[in-house]
Order: sequence, then structure tokens, then C-alpha cells
Amino acid sequence: MNATLWIITGILAAVMLVSTSKMFVPREKIAAVGHAGQWVMDFSPTALRVIGSLELLAAIGLTLPAVLGIAPVMVPVTAACVALLFVGAVVMRLRRGERATIVPDLVYFAMAVFVAWGRFGPEAFTG
Repeated sequence: MNATLWIITGILAAVMLVSTSKMFVPREKIAAVGHAGQWVMDFSPTALRVIGSLELLAAIGLTLPAVLGIAPVMVPVTAACVALLFVGAVVMRLRRGERATIVPDLVYFAMAVFVAWGRFGPEAFTG
């Protein structure tokens, strides 16, 4: 169970880290990639930088506290926050009528909930 939680946490952290590209890539360039990137035009560049910053903090909060042994309780707290981030992503996609593109967000949501549950419960870092 512990190994599974670490793997899922690593995947989530990688997804969060890759998602931070919206802080550096102009939104027009992201939107030009295709229909899946059109959502960025609904947000200001500042809002995208804030979202990207939250995703960077999520990547850090999912891994470093446990690896360094400093406040490891932040891992499940961060996972719960990541779950909320993906709830927002699903809501945004539903409002835009992009029902077909919510599947990855729902998968990431489920992964974040699993990590939060596992690290708050049966495989907590503190015993």
C-alpha cells in the first residue's frame, strides 16, 4: 500500500509540475494547440500564473515533506487541496461544455483523494 501511494503521489506531482508551464507559455500559444487548450482564454495571464503557482506548490507539497521528514502531514493536506483543484477543473470544463475532456481531471481527482485517504489513514507517515 505504501509503495502504491508513493507511485500515485509521484504521478500527481509530475502532472502538477508539467501543468506549471502555463506560468511561462503565453496563453495564446497554449490556445493554438487545439480545442483542449482553449480554456486558457477564459483566464487572465495573472490568473494563469496564480494557478500555475498553486500547481508548483502542490508538486512540492506532495513530495518534499515526506522525503525530508519535515511536517509529513502536509502530504495528505496537499493531496486534499489537489483534489479541490481538480473539482474546479471539472466545474470549469462542464461550464464550457467540454464533457469529453473531464475524464483525465476525474482520474487525477480520484488519485488525489486516494493519496489523501491513504496518508491520513492506513499509511500515515506518523504512527
